[in-house]
Amino acid sequence: MKPELAPYAAVCDGVAQLFQPFVEVVLHDLETETAAHIAGNFSKREIGEPSLLHEIDFRPTERLLGPYEKVNWDGRRIKSISIILRDSTERPIAVMCINADVSHFHAVMQTLSAFASVPVDHAKPASLFKEDWHERINEYIQNWTGARGLIVAELTREQKQQVVRDLSADGAFGGRNSAAYISRILGLGRATVYKYLNQERSAQE
Repeated sequence: MKPELAPYAAVCDGVAQLFQPFVEVVLHDLETETAAHIAGNFSKREIGEPSLLHEIDFRPTERLLGPYEKVNWDGRRIKSISIILRDSTERPIAVMCINADVSHFHAVMQTLSAFASVPVDHAKPASLFKEDWHERINEYIQNWTGARGLIVAELTREQKQQVVRDLSADGAFGGRNSAAYISRILGLGRATVYKYLNQERSAQE
């Protein structure tokens, strides 16, 4: 390997070791257009073989190429990025290609998606949810915050007060211990929930 490329070879080794076994880093010598160093090799390339830089539409004037997608020899999906390395005179001397095997992550995403999804033809069993006021309160609050682009953990005191009023108007306090449950969800004291509830009822009278 040329002395001017040796420092970059150490960078290749460091990146590959940090993310092993998911990352391969290939250092291409632009003068010879061959692979000068390979770290974390999973592409079955060999040092000294042609770089085939035309595969990534390489142009010497560019500094960064990608990210782009490739397919490994065994069918695995690879996310890649290429960095154009230059000397002190800005002359391109090498290309460092970082290849990340993302096939494992896609498999995990598909597994999680399949596990979390519910078939559209499977509705909630009416007998189970008919009296489940916990579920109704949860859905009401999620719909309330979602419609306003909010999340429960970041509601202001005024917003929590409005949630209690809207829940009361919708009859959510009919269930036993519903006030205690709502106070836990909103992070309010039970006395505060009853205070807001009484204010709502007084306003309706």
